[in-house]
Amino acid sequence: MHCHICELILRFGYEISGLVITLNESRNIVDCLRSMKQICDDIVVVDSGSSDDTVELAKAEGATVIVQKPFLGDGPQRTHGLPYCRHQWILNLDADERLEDDFVQYVKRTNLDDLGVDLIQTRRRNLIGDRFTPHVGQYPDYVKRLFRKDRASFIPVVAHTYVEAKSSISEPIHITHYSYRDYLDMVEKCKYAGWLAKNLADSDKRLYSWQPFMHGFWSFLSHYVLKAGFLVGLDGLTLSICKGVGSYLKYAHAIEIRRARKNKINE
Repeated sequence: MHCHICELILRFGYEISGLVITLNESRNIVDCLRSMKQICDDIVVVDSGSSDDTVELAKAEGATVIVQKPFLGDGPQRTHGLPYCRHQWILNLDADERLEDDFVQYVKRTNLDDLGVDLIQTRRRNLIGDRFTPHVGQYPDYVKRLFRKDRASFIPVVAHTYVEAKSSISEPIHITHYSYRDYLDMVEKCKYAGWLAKNLADSDKRLYSWQPFMHGFWSFLSHYVLKAGFLVGLDGLTLSICKGVGSYLKYAHAIEIRRARKNKINE
């Protein structure tokens, strides 16, 4: 292990810690960690109580596993793992993401500290099964995955957090995201609208009964027409419908949450 670290220092001039949050990711975790180990000599996995063998598999790959249960929310759960990361530069991936070769080669030939930025934004290819399309908003999907933990931080939201930093650059390098195994998996992931609904309900934004339909319809229309989902057949249609349903549920459930809170206050 010591020799491996020395090799990384000589090659890169610095070290990178990997960070992943998990829940029942035995299907993905090994390939994810092996992808990260191409540029990371230290990896922290924050698990929220997996009932499968995610934790055992992660430990077998050499990761430091921290169990944080209950789940704190997407942003807070990732933030919880940062103090366990040994290095300032952090590579943050989801378990269903993999580094592409251009990402790995970029890191190997670049001294990140010399860039003078706190965050590097990259592109992500989102797959349906093993199928890739540049349409339906699937590409380029810019994500913030490589950053300095002393100068950047996760937004403390329940779902779909992102990294906030004062300075950043965008590079045309790639992460592959195995977004959906199939159409049923796509439909199942509409449940994440519940987390987004909580973010919305907790905000100061005014909510009206017409918003679920209008946002749902606009999301479908923008993905299917403006983002050219119609060009990719059933993949484009199914994904556009799911995006519309997800947006509808986000607003409908947010209204439901606020209504329940109001009724509780009035009891």
